[in-house]
Amino acid sequence: MKVSEDIRPVSYLKSRTADILAQINETHRAVIITQNGEPRGVLQDTESYERMKTAIGLMKLLAQGEEDIRHGRSSEQNEVFSRLSKRLKSRKRRTADEP
Repeated sequence: MKVSEDIRPVSYLKSRTADILAQINETHRAVIITQNGEPRGVLQDTESYERMKTAIGLMKLLAQGEEDIRHGRSSEQNEVFSRLSKRLKSRKRRTADEP
């Protein structure tokens, strides 16, 4: 699996689009498209793209969580569950009081 096999000029993309699509869907490796010898874009299968988007989203959530911890914006587990329990009990009482 050589990266050089996954680099194609835009002219190849224009003339062999179906072949490139078959390749990326079979190998799940992205193809780098060049123009005038410079990388200009990346073509990737949809399954890999969706997995990448999900992974990036999870990394963003982890980074936000780490920042919250660094700035003291966190709570102990038992404290969170206690607050949730109180909210649920309060909702149950309001629901029971409604006609």
